[in-house]
Amino acid sequence: MPRIYLSPPHMGNMERELLLEAFDSNWIAPLGPHVDAFEREFCKTIGVSHSVALSSGTAALHLAMILLGVSAGDEVLVSSFTFVSTVNAVTYVGATPVLIDSDDISWNMDPMLLKEELEDCARRGKLPKAVIVVDLYGQCADYDSINAICDHFKVPIVEDAAETLGATYKGRPAGSFGKMGVFSFNGNKIITTSGGGMLVSEDGALIDRARHLATQARDPAPHYQHSEIGFNYRMSNLLAAVGRGQLRALDQRVARRREIFEFYRSALGNIPGIYFIPDAPYGNSNRWLTCITVDPDEFGASREDIRLALEAENIESRPVWKPMHLQPVFSRCRVRGGEVSAEIFEKGLCLPSGTDLKEADLIRIVEIVRGCKLKNYSP
Repeated sequence: MPRIYLSPPHMGNMERELLLEAFDSNWIAPLGPHVDAFEREFCKTIGVSHSVALSSGTAALHLAMILLGVSAGDEVLVSSFTFVSTVNAVTYVGATPVLIDSDDISWNMDPMLLKEELEDCARRGKLPKAVIVVDLYGQCADYDSINAICDHFKVPIVEDAAETLGATYKGRPAGSFGKMGVFSFNGNKIITTSGGGMLVSEDGALIDRARHLATQARDPAPHYQHSEIGFNYRMSNLLAAVGRGQLRALDQRVARRREIFEFYRSALGNIPGIYFIPDAPYGNSNRWLTCITVDPDEFGASREDIRLALEAENIESRPVWKPMHLQPVFSRCRVRGGEVSAEIFEKGLCLPSGTDLKEADLIRIVEIVRGCKLKNYSP
């Protein structure tokens, strides 16, 4: 049987047409008309005024730290439950990550733990330079609470919306909260440019500065002149063409991911010991990945039993993110809480969620999951 991947790219004819148009125009190097158009169209999609297309979401996070003046000796509060690039970006500028645990309502940063940490920082006389809030697995964090807390302490927010394009918080698009928003177009995301990212903000001066730094910080001169260190972080015209085609299909991709989630929930949601990522009451998830937790005592098999059973049938699934406070490279970082995301990691599994999955594929996956219970169940 052909392998079923966790979240593969889903391409259509529009992407091919725009890519060939870019190819035929000979705009092959970074920058070009498709990059400009992708930035404009992306801003319109998420309701933010300014954006810069970049080589990755990680590049966008790195630039966000630079733009906020984060440097050696500073601290940045970061969601512990995330992919490593979020926290890596803090270290790129020499700063120290401080890790904040999740709540069990959304799996995102716990506002109360954030408040406790900021209060302690204020008492010590050293507030963090920024807070990076991650919107996890397609669902926004609680921004009314988080923004109010950060506004009180006058600490800027960077929203890592790498996983939430197409999601909303109280009707407002993900990525439009905080001082800056970050998106990823990696191959496994809900839309992809193969590799790529976007930095967005209502502050046009910030985005202009990011664009300058991302283009090797070249001064306005007829020759190549540089007065500061820059980076090679711009997106290519070819990849932007693909992104424009993908963006036009975003609504359909989100709708399909939601259908897949509901299929799984209908088929597995009543089985004792299987629980789905909670629905936060304040927004709509894009359901980037369908995530479950498995209680082995109730279900009769573990998360790992299910993963291995699927892998034996050439089906990719994956444990949820291992929290950063449990990662060897960040084990010495200060952490606020930690128990919630640690338990989710121990029991959590991401099921195949690609928008090109057929009903027969979904039925097969569900049968394998159910079969794990039958094989291991002891009445």
